[in-house]
Amino acid sequence: MAKGKVTFNTDICKGCELCIDVCPVNIIVMDETMINVKGFHPATVNDMEKCIGCGNCAITCPDSVIKVERF
Repeated sequence: MAKGKVTFNTDICKGCELCIDVCPVNIIVMDETMINVKGFHPATVNDMEKCIGCGNCAITCPDSVIKVERF
């Protein structure tokens, strides 16, 4: 199975949670411990080892916050 790495530009995330809904392995969550410069809890990954690198989150993100790398 493909593996991936997801990174977020947390400063521009508006916390819309669309990425959470499309993640097939349910690893994206809102970071309740952080508030970004826009005043939102940004998205983050809670278990990067489970990332399959599908790219659904990056495709769905309306603000291009997410970068997915496959390896």
